[in-house]
Amino acid sequence: MERIEHRACFGGWQDVWRHESTTLGCTMNFGIYLPPQASAGNSVQKLPVLYWLSGLTCTEQNFITKAGAQRYAAEHGVIIVAPDTSPRGDDVADAEGYDIGKGAGFYLNATEAPWASHYRMHDYVVHELPALIEAHFPASDARSIFGHSMGGHGALVLALRNPGRYRSVSAFSPIVAPSQVPWGEKAFSAYLGADRETWKAWDACELIATASERLPLLIDQGGADEFLDKQLQPERLQAAADAAGHPFTLRRQPGYDHSYYFIASFIGEHIAHHAAALRA
Repeated sequence: MERIEHRACFGGWQDVWRHESTTLGCTMNFGIYLPPQASAGNSVQKLPVLYWLSGLTCTEQNFITKAGAQRYAAEHGVIIVAPDTSPRGDDVADAEGYDIGKGAGFYLNATEAPWASHYRMHDYVVHELPALIEAHFPASDARSIFGHSMGGHGALVLALRNPGRYRSVSAFSPIVAPSQVPWGEKAFSAYLGADRETWKAWDACELIATASERLPLLIDQGGADEFLDKQLQPERLQAAADAAGHPFTLRRQPGYDHSYYFIASFIGEHIAHHAAALRA
């Protein structure tokens, strides 16, 4: 690994590291905030880790520079890890448009050519990245996960697919039913093929019906979000959760849009929510 950024922040350090991913077959960056409790001068136990998954077009930079999460991570003594949203590099498949290819990995394992050889973001986030973090940083195996938009979809799906892996999960403006909205239909058709039955394994509304773990879902959704009606449709997940008896909290926030202004406004509440679960 190579550290490529190192910045003092709220008594801790906001770093960016680069490494060769065996899962994705390319070089990847991830941001990691190490709160002051992780300092080498402090004789503390290993700290819990909160994983953030960003949305379409993003890299690790969007969250670490715009969300204002470091302040709250420092208060709660939580490490925050923010990976990139897709594999990168000259050999990695790409396509026209912002909603497929690089910057749009959808946190799944692709099965179709030319995507299958690199687009395995599920396995990268669930397995390879935590192993790396827990081996090289003062990080425990207590993990929680949250994200925004495509990353909100990723957080929900990864938590539902991997019972016992995470202590808590939340999302801002997630794509809750990718099998039923244009963003997801486009990506899933390319990455997974034409058989819609295979799509269900990557759709939170489908997964919640058979979830073996009743991990409570917390979602914040802006009322002025320009993608609300066409792409997000949180009422679909509300209905699926109600039908399955799955604990679910949907907080509609009037006036807020899809931007990081929205995320920054409520990020402290989400980190407090996860910190409580990680201490339990």
